Amino acid sequence: MNSNDKVLAVMTHVLGIFTGFIGPLVVFLVTKSKPVKRHARNALNWQLSRLIYTLVSVVLVLVLVGFVFLMILSLVNLVFCIIAAVRAGNGEEWEYPLSIRFLKA
Repeated sequence: MNSNDKVLAVMTHVLGIFTGFIGPLVVFLVTKSKPVKRHARNALNWQLSRLIYTLVSVVLVLVLVGFVFLMILSLVNLVFCIIAAVRAGNGEEWEYPLSIRFLKA
């Protein structure tokens, strides 16, 4: 993986923090680089999974448990995206735990 691919792979994971699934989706659709596409796929799978977990947590707010889940989910997203970005910067791939595989290799 060349340095431009590494930068784009890192940005894909960082974009997930700020744009949810939109940033990784754009990178996934636009890039032609296979390593960057794999990183974008991983990030996109996690962000879509997080969206589902957030919707479930919003429903659980009615029984007051959802507030805790929403806070934990926000923190987990931040930590997971940072770990993935650091690994991408080192040229490694990282599978997000708790991620549902919507897009497969």
